[in-house]
Amino acid sequence: MTIDVEKKEIRAVTLTPIVQQTAFWAEVKANQGIIPCAFDFKVRNDEVFVDKKKKASTNADFLILQQPLNDDYSIAYVPYGPELEPSEELQGEFLEELSETVRSFLPKNCIGVRYDLAWQSHWDTAEYYDENNLWVGPPEKKYQEFRLNYNTSNWNLRRANSDILPSNTIYIDLTAGEKTILARMKPKTRYNILLSYRRGVTVRQAGMDELHIWYELYKETAQRNRLFLNDIEYFKTVLNAKAEDSLSPATVELLMAEKNGEPLAAIFLIISGNRGTYLYGASSSKHRNCMPTYALQWEAIQRAKARGCLQYDMFGVSPGPDSSHPMYGLYKFKSGFGGELYHQMGCWDYPFDDDSYKLFIAAEMHSQGYHL
Repeated sequence: MTIDVEKKEIRAVTLTPIVQQTAFWAEVKANQGIIPCAFDFKVRNDEVFVDKKKKASTNADFLILQQPLNDDYSIAYVPYGPELEPSEELQGEFLEELSETVRSFLPKNCIGVRYDLAWQSHWDTAEYYDENNLWVGPPEKKYQEFRLNYNTSNWNLRRANSDILPSNTIYIDLTAGEKTILARMKPKTRYNILLSYRRGVTVRQAGMDELHIWYELYKETAQRNRLFLNDIEYFKTVLNAKAEDSLSPATVELLMAEKNGEPLAAIFLIISGNRGTYLYGASSSKHRNCMPTYALQWEAIQRAKARGCLQYDMFGVSPGPDSSHPMYGLYKFKSGFGGELYHQMGCWDYPFDDDSYKLFIAAEMHSQGYHL
């Protein structure tokens, strides 16, 4: 396999429904002190990719975030990328070749590349579902690594111990009419949407001047669920970013649910390409019986559809209805909206410096969790 790589301007990153692979996201991260860089790549082999209609070569791009680990080392992080998905049996060879080719463009202190792959899991197949049609998940780490490295030369791809971005999500099809979208929801979810309106919940778009209201709801949610707490500046960078001078801007809407003017819940809706993504959410412990989060999601779905989106990403759930999983509550809530559960490959590393990589993994084990 031969891959040609060329650095490109961030503003020239092409439009994609994957928010984390856009010029918009690069602007967000740059404002957070992380250095983004983008690359075009060309694969000169028409049998590599799932889309067999592409001949002779396949051209695409991807975004890398150069994240410092300490004063001495950094790692190249590819959030939900590359988007273009090779045929399953060639994915390892593709990632190996891409890593080795892009290596010369990265800082000398870079210990490796971490790919947060949004590709469908190799183990999302019938043999990994039980008699109740529930996904049992992938095999042990060593078997996952054996399969992905099978056609590689260096056998250097490592499954990360945890994922940075969620590896399981629910996609809602927005191509149907609103009545059909509602009909696909679970009866209790439809009932709760209507109940929220009957109990006086209203939803509106909030501005930057109301970000402090969001942050109070967010702090309460983080404390209640023992989640990692970002500071308010983090969310300012998301709400401020536009990347309007680029090929891949995004629209950000802060939606707030209220009852009699009292804020009860809020979410960030990001629209990129033909997809709406529910990226962040927060809610108060007050008036939970008014179901404000149901009104919020239905409003976000309607807004995404009105803006031409074909899909709504609920962004992050447990891999199935396992009540012991820390994200089961999100699964229970989000699955009610009638979407399709999708299992992704998750984080895979290609180390350049094995000793430094081992130290990085040891440190990472003490700070696992989802950080965007």
